[in-house]
Amino acid sequence: MALLCTTKYFARNIHRVILKRCSLAFCNGVISRSSRVMSLRTLAYDEEYDHPKMKTPVPGPRSEELMKDLSEIQQSNATKFFVDYDKCRGNYIVDADGNVMLDVYQQIASVPLGYNHPALIRAIHDPANVSTLVNRSALGILPPASFPQDLKDSLLSVAPPGLSEVTTMACGACSVENAMKAAMFRYKTRVRGDPNPTAEEMESCVMNQSPGSTSLSILSFKGGFHGRTFGALTATHSKPIHKVDLPAFDWPAASFPQLKYPLEENVRENTAEEQRCLDEVRELITKWNKAGKHVAGILVEPIQGEGGDRHASPEFFKGLQNIGKEYGAAFIVDEVQTGCLATGKFWAHEHWGLDEPPDIVTFAKKMCTGGFYCKSEFRPNVPFRIFNTWMGDPSKILLLREVIKVINEDNLAESTQNAGRALLNGLKDLEARYSSFLSNARGQGTYCAIDLPNVDSRNGMLTALRNNGIEIDGSGVNTIRFRPALIFTPRHAEIVLDKIDYLS
Repeated sequence: MALLCTTKYFARNIHRVILKRCSLAFCNGVISRSSRVMSLRTLAYDEEYDHPKMKTPVPGPRSEELMKDLSEIQQSNATKFFVDYDKCRGNYIVDADGNVMLDVYQQIASVPLGYNHPALIRAIHDPANVSTLVNRSALGILPPASFPQDLKDSLLSVAPPGLSEVTTMACGACSVENAMKAAMFRYKTRVRGDPNPTAEEMESCVMNQSPGSTSLSILSFKGGFHGRTFGALTATHSKPIHKVDLPAFDWPAASFPQLKYPLEENVRENTAEEQRCLDEVRELITKWNKAGKHVAGILVEPIQGEGGDRHASPEFFKGLQNIGKEYGAAFIVDEVQTGCLATGKFWAHEHWGLDEPPDIVTFAKKMCTGGFYCKSEFRPNVPFRIFNTWMGDPSKILLLREVIKVINEDNLAESTQNAGRALLNGLKDLEARYSSFLSNARGQGTYCAIDLPNVDSRNGMLTALRNNGIEIDGSGVNTIRFRPALIFTPRHAEIVLDKIDYLS
C-alpha cells in the first residue's frame, strides 16, 4: 500500500514539479532544490534540512509522555507536541520524537527568521549584549543609556511612513490595550479642551464613577481578533472560548466585508459589500455617540487573521480612515500579525496608498517586541498614563535590530514577494484542480490562506499535513492559513504544495 501511494503521488505530481523547478531556476535569488548553494545568506548555513522526515505520528510517544507530565501541573490540552528547539533549523521544526517538519505556522506567525538563525545566535553571544540580556530594566523609569539609539536603530528605522513616535510593550494584547487608551486620552483632551483632567474627574475615577470613568468606546469588527486582555477582548469577535464568562464593555462591532472570490469576477458585488460595511460603521458611530458612548477609535486588522483570513480592498480602509476623521475617532490599525514583511511590504497598510498614515499602528510577533507607533498628538502629556513595569524588553530590541539588518542585507522583501507569488499561484492551481474540495485561495506576500468545505475536512487536512511533515494551522471555521518565516522561499512552497496535492 505504501508503495502504491508513493507511486500515485509521484505520477500525480512529477509534471508539475518538473515545470516548477524549471521556472524556479529563473527566479531572482532562488536555486533549485538539487543545489546545495543558496543565494540567500540567511539560508547559507548547511544545517537546514532538505525536506520533512517523519518517524512517528504527531504527537509521538515522547510528546504524549510529556503531555501527561504537564497535565499534572496545568491545563495542557492545547499542546500539539513538544519541540526540541536545539535541533530546529531555519524553516524546519523538530519535535521531541525526532520528527522534522517544515513549519509554515512559525509559532503563530511570530518567528521572523526561522529557527536558530546565525545572526541572532551571534547577537546573543556578543559580550556587548550580555548586560542587556541579564539586567531586564523597567524601561519607563530606568532605561539603559543605549535605549534612545537602540530605538533609532531598530523600531524607528522601520516605522510606518509618517509616524515618528513609538512606545514599546511586551505583547500584542497589551499593545492594543494601550493603543486604545491613547485614543481615548486624545479624544477626551479634545472634548475637554485641556489635556489635564479636572479634580472631580480625578476623584471619581478612583471609584469607577463618572465623570472620571467615561463611557467612551472603540468600534471594532465582527470576526476580528485583538487579544485577551479586557479591552482587547471586548474588541475581539472570534474564538468565543476566550470571551465566555467574562464581562465586556458596551462597544460597537461593525460587519467586516465578506468578499467573493475570485476578486476579478466579483468586482461589483464586492464593492457593494464594502460600501454596506462602511455605511454600517457610520450608522454605529452615530448611534453610540447619540447614546453618550462616544467612539474614540476605529480598530481594524489589515487582514482578519484569527477570524478566517478575511481581506478588504484599499478603498475600504481609505473609507474607514475618512469616517474616523469625520467623527474625530482615531484610526487604529492592528498590525500584530501582518507587520514585519508578512504581506510583502513591511506594513500591510502600505498596500492601501493612504494620503496620510494611520493615527496608531500596533505591532508584536515578528517584531520580537510589542508596542505601537502613533502621531505626536497621541503622546500623553504626563507620565504613567501609558505605563507598566517593563514596557517591553530591551533584549528583544537588540534581536529586532539584527532581524532588520538581515532583512536589508538579504533583500528579504523581494524574497518574501517571490515566495508569496509561488505559494499563492500554487494554491490557485490546486483550487482549480480540486474545486470541490479547495476554494478561495487568497493572500498578500506569504500571508496566504485557502478554504476547505467545512471544519471537519479542514481539521482532517491539518492532521494529515502534520503527519506528513508540515506544521500548519487554521483560522476561522474552515480555513488553512500560512504564516511562514521571512526566509521561506519558492523551494519551500513547492514542498507544501506537493503535500496538499498528495492529500487532496
